Amino acid sequence: MSRPPARLDQHLGYWLRFVSNHVSHAFARKLAARGVTVAEWVTLRALHDCEAMAPSDLAAELGMTRGAISKLVDRLIIKHLATRAPGKGDRRYQQVGLTQAGRALVPELARLADANDAEFFGHLAPDQREAIEAMLRDVVRRHGLTLTPTD
Repeated sequence: MSRPPARLDQHLGYWLRFVSNHVSHAFARKLAARGVTVAEWVTLRALHDCEAMAPSDLAAELGMTRGAISKLVDRLIIKHLATRAPGKGDRRYQQVGLTQAGRALVPELARLADANDAEFFGHLAPDQREAIEAMLRDVVRRHGLTLTPTD
């Protein structure tokens, strides 16, 4: 005799996706109000900690293709948040960096990320939050997950 199929809500993945969708959608709305997508935020944040970097290094750091990074950088340049310049010595080499406006925007967007986190997880005790994070990091490690979430 076979068992009936499990209900959706009997899977941990269902609950992870349920929460993730709501957290991500709320954050995307907050960023959209500032004229930035989640993928653009991730790119801006990665560039914030350095003077400039090669698009290939940025792609590797974020686990994206060079084509995806190129499109993101193009959008950020149009928004006057990033620059692309030839490298020193070799004009074939390019460097991507933040404009003054891009550099100033990152802390504002980081506060939105903090507020979004607090909105969804602020009720958790610090030890609960640490336990959830540790478990999720363990899943990431065990499965060798490397792609930075951008949507």
